[in-house]
Amino acid sequence: MIVDKAIYAGGRRSDIDGDISDAFDLARADGECFLWIGLFEPDEAEFEHIKDELKLHPLAAEDAVSAHQRPKMERYDDTLFVVLKTLQYIDETSDIEVGEIMVFLGHDFVVTVRHGAGNPLGPVRKRLEESPELLKHGATAVLYAVCDEVVDRYGLVVHEVEVDIIGLERSVFDPSARDVTADIYSLKREVLEFRSAEDPLVPVLQDIVKGRVAECAGTREYFRDVLDHLLLVDGQVDAHNELLNSVLTAHLALLGKQQNEDMRKISAWAAIIAVPTAIAGIYGMNFEHMPELHSALGYPLVITVMAITCVVLFNKLRKNKWL
Repeated sequence: MIVDKAIYAGGRRSDIDGDISDAFDLARADGECFLWIGLFEPDEAEFEHIKDELKLHPLAAEDAVSAHQRPKMERYDDTLFVVLKTLQYIDETSDIEVGEIMVFLGHDFVVTVRHGAGNPLGPVRKRLEESPELLKHGATAVLYAVCDEVVDRYGLVVHEVEVDIIGLERSVFDPSARDVTADIYSLKREVLEFRSAEDPLVPVLQDIVKGRVAECAGTREYFRDVLDHLLLVDGQVDAHNELLNSVLTAHLALLGKQQNEDMRKISAWAAIIAVPTAIAGIYGMNFEHMPELHSALGYPLVITVMAITCVVLFNKLRKNKWL
């Protein structure tokens, strides 16, 4: 559906009443302006009208409706098509929800298509309308503001991921904590999904900053600031991925150490129990000629030997930290 639509001239907003095409033609006749249409999860029929009015390329229009695109920037005739991945951190499950924003950028129009609950663009539009000097740069100011909002949200999500990693580290080195192997793998998958969302956006912004996108020549300085923030996030995501590898390695090592300690304890008790078992087994053979077999002191003597041997073994094994 169309969330909002307006025409901007000289950094000022003019609402559209009635037909979008007629209002846009009138605004063009008055001077320099651009049209901004914002849509949320449009269906094919709804987007068809926008595509025909603004002469959008059919392939790009198909991508905008179906979503599930990687972050990229492509050119179709005189229109730029930019795809951004949005991220939203879910506190209850510690999951990262991924959405998309597609931006069609022409000389005098911009169409934003949003999929998913993350990064609503209402605040972005409001912030731009409060900055007429920025809006005077035209449609590229909208692309900058959308990129800035998306990357700022990346910074919030990367902080939440860092908090989760710290919690896992504490659990790994807490002797009384449960096995958190599944939690580590789950968070690592979220971090890899994070990387697949933000990492492909780096070359897109680099192309703009290096002047390879003529439409954004007047806003390159703004995009440079966004790129700096994105590179910072990119480095943090890589660091978090490496840290999770280290946490997993440490956790598996500690689990192995605990298992070895358990096996040593079992082996130690088995060795202690083996002594009286062996002596009792020998005397249970019922041979006629055995030491102290017919002596009145034979039974207590054998029991005493068993007890002394077990105590000596116990002390020896405990001294060697097997018990």
